[in-house]
Amino acid sequence: MKHYILFMEFGESYEARRPEFRNAHLEKAWAAVDRGELILAGALTDPLDTGVILFKADSIEVVEKFAKEDPYINNGLVRSWRIREWATVVGPEASSIIRPDE
Repeated sequence: MKHYILFMEFGESYEARRPEFRNAHLEKAWAAVDRGELILAGALTDPLDTGVILFKADSIEVVEKFAKEDPYINNGLVRSWRIREWATVVGPEASSIIRPDE
């Protein structure tokens, strides 16, 4: 399993339009949690301009599918999005644990 981060850059109307699509977005996110794919999700604040979602999956296609079906993205609340693989090495959930030489 690998870690991936989905970055969503919010559009200018995000805050005003979010209530209309929030439940559908959260339903999708919690379903991904139930499948073991989504680990953490939330927004960067001050300013509120970016959403960040951490996934653990076998392939980037899992994250791409989530993004392409996300209500925020499909309804214009997100002006751009991108996925980055995150090579995690420290912590019990790291994809490739590396410990210091002893």
